[in-house]
Amino acid sequence: MSATSARGNLRLFPEPRQDSFYEIYNTDAFEWLRSRPRNSIHAVVTDPPYGLLEYNDTEKKKLRAGKGGVWRIPPSFDGCRRRPLPRFTVLKETHKADLEAFFSKFAALLMPVLVPGAHVFIATNPLVSHLAFGPFIRAGFEKRGEIIRTVQTLRGGDRPKNAHKEFAEISVMPRSCWEPWGLFRKPCEGRVQDNLRKWKTGGLRRISADAPFRDLIVSSPTRRPEHQIAPHPSLKPQHFLRQLVRAALPLCSGIVLDPFMGSGSTIAACISAGLRSIGLEADREYFDMARSSIPKLAALKNLQDQNGPHR
Repeated sequence: MSATSARGNLRLFPEPRQDSFYEIYNTDAFEWLRSRPRNSIHAVVTDPPYGLLEYNDTEKKKLRAGKGGVWRIPPSFDGCRRRPLPRFTVLKETHKADLEAFFSKFAALLMPVLVPGAHVFIATNPLVSHLAFGPFIRAGFEKRGEIIRTVQTLRGGDRPKNAHKEFAEISVMPRSCWEPWGLFRKPCEGRVQDNLRKWKTGGLRRISADAPFRDLIVSSPTRRPEHQIAPHPSLKPQHFLRQLVRAALPLCSGIVLDPFMGSGSTIAACISAGLRSIGLEADREYFDMARSSIPKLAALKNLQDQNGPHR
């Protein structure tokens, strides 16, 4: 089954469960948010286009051609071809200002669309997180903490460029071993219990009756089986995303939105958890990738074993 919107951008795919479905749109997130009814989205889990610079048309062409640009194309390591990484250290002050303006606009458009008590999970980077968090707070969101994904990359803490022998005992910066996800909430209507009864939001779903959802999640880098399905440069592992989307809808009721879905990994995580979701992606190539990869990622099992031992 499929459906087409007036703009021809909507694709509706039925989820295997009869009581659940997902929608993906090849459209600009800001345009879509402007047209969305108030109080119609119950949670957001997303990895935005940080820096913006790395996802403009020129830099995407360089990335897809393997020529780098703002993207660092790492060399092979022990026969393993590593994934491209954006160089956040090359951002100029104008790029940082653009990034802060981007999040100010995003927060302002998102606020009326969310129901009271809705949580927003935003992937970020220690170098630029302040440029995302500040605009959300100024827009009226409550900062509820940060989810720390402990993940160690294969490279980091490099020595001074072209002087690595002279300064063999010097690191330019710490090797990254964690990834912060900002956690925000639209203010509740009254008490949390009142909000839960009316809007089904306001809290986070516990891991179990005895264990609360925690702000520290151990996670390996996304492994080869998932990258083979969805070769997106910023693909997050299903084992991690499934924990976030499950927590985002405390009563398993409502809609999770990913306004920058890339290859659709968040949408796949929602399907696996039996949750309704909507994904938006402006880039046609990534949108087509998502159409193909979402059901395949959602079908993955035994993710802890696939991803190897957690570090």
